[in-house]
Amino acid sequence: MKFDRDILTKDQLLLYAVTDSHWLNGRTLHSVVKESLEGGVTFVQLREKQLDEAHFMEEAKDLQVLCREYNVPFIINDNVDIALAMDADGVHVGQSDMEAGDVRAKLGPDKIIGVSAQTVEQAILAEKHGADYLGVGAVFPTGSKDDATEVPHETLKAICEAVSIPVIAIGGITQENVSTLAGSGICGIAVISAIYAQPDIRKAAQDLKIATAEMVKA
Repeated sequence: MKFDRDILTKDQLLLYAVTDSHWLNGRTLHSVVKESLEGGVTFVQLREKQLDEAHFMEEAKDLQVLCREYNVPFIINDNVDIALAMDADGVHVGQSDMEAGDVRAKLGPDKIIGVSAQTVEQAILAEKHGADYLGVGAVFPTGSKDDATEVPHETLKAICEAVSIPVIAIGGITQENVSTLAGSGICGIAVISAIYAQPDIRKAAQDLKIATAEMVKA
């Protein structure tokens, strides 16, 4: 099924997987994303900085079909034009990308828009300009993003208290440390290597989903 902002729920943001071809080890993006969906991933973002536009579009169309089979929202990282061209469920933008209000104007009223935030001020502004959820981080040291600034857990909690839209944490989250995010107010986590760098992707997703659900309820 297709997803839009009106039917997006907090439950769909519980275990948010972000792709990274760096961890493929000879496998295809299709196969690793399929394994993660079988393991219970609830949301997928295509984030491939190394692909040219033609190959990115090819992967995007393929993964969108796959995600629809599993009834999971599928969005594009940064590239609003590709998200629009292929009718993705939405887009996720960072602070240095297009501002949320401009993204909304371009994508229309129904698409899901996620925005990265590191401060309460950025979070409030993103919500005001039409963001549907926030990705806050890095909440732990991470190797997946070279320029990631660490966000203290007090700031994460303050952001959750300052906005009414769902907040997910991102950055360096693992099976081992996810429980320490309990009580912050987040509704889920976004991960790359905690799923896609693991030898058994399906099991990694299953275990992380259980641990995340426990953390959210705690």
